Amino acid sequence: MILDTLVGEPWADYGLIDSGHGRKLERYGRFRFIRPEPQALWAPATADWRAHGEFVPGSDEDGGGQWRFAEPVPHDGWPLSWREVRFTAQTTPFRHLGFFPDMAPVWGWMREQLAGRDDPECLNLFGYTGVGTLAMSAIGARMVHVDASKKSVEAARGNAMLSGLADAPVRWMIDDAAKFVAREVRRGRRYDGILLDPPKYGRGPTGEVWRLEENLPALIADCRKLLDAESRYLFLTVYAVRMSALAIGEMLRQAFADLPGKVEAGELGVREEARGLVLPTAIWARWSRE
Repeated sequence: MILDTLVGEPWADYGLIDSGHGRKLERYGRFRFIRPEPQALWAPATADWRAHGEFVPGSDEDGGGQWRFAEPVPHDGWPLSWREVRFTAQTTPFRHLGFFPDMAPVWGWMREQLAGRDDPECLNLFGYTGVGTLAMSAIGARMVHVDASKKSVEAARGNAMLSGLADAPVRWMIDDAAKFVAREVRRGRRYDGILLDPPKYGRGPTGEVWRLEENLPALIADCRKLLDAESRYLFLTVYAVRMSALAIGEMLRQAFADLPGKVEAGELGVREEARGLVLPTAIWARWSRE
């Protein structure tokens, strides 16, 4: 199994400006924000951090806290772009801004895997606000976007309109990811690629409970049944858990042992603009047909 690091580079509408002392300073279009970052164990490049807002964490370790604004920020969000895709950024109660910029190298990699594939169909599980879905739709892939949150799927549809992809072939599903995949297996469906970005903990639309460590292996096993020797990829990202890239890589290696291709694993990171250092953000594992 190959270990690697996928590094997100700055682009016009996003950049990690500086990081250190447990925080990070980022630009989202014309606005700057400070957010907590436990991985930033080093000192920042400069102490002069001016930002429109800062997310101040609460006393619990499960993600509580609130935004404090030094300058006005549009309550309903503002448009950003990644390549052809346009979407809305917005300060949320969960400390992030409506999308995950460190996923940019994953979006680019998935697009590369579909090169030369005619009329591919791909699945995005835990698809959130749909930037990953639209990154694939923009190159002609038929997409199935699954998220348990009605609000997230509505935001994804709004991003599709913003991107000029409202009429693109996307199935928008408000559903529990594990139950949806199990039904697709029973239907005998197949896909050319699957992206999974599961949370540590969550609930489905009818109260289904998701616990990453307990439920992920079974979900991966079902996803494997939706892929075949002509499929191109499965990409898994894992955030905010005490888990190793080696562990999820081995899980994928065993699940995909009967398919040609390769399994890789590693860390996801973002390159800081101030000094070029890489801030780690998540772990990942992937299978590809290459």
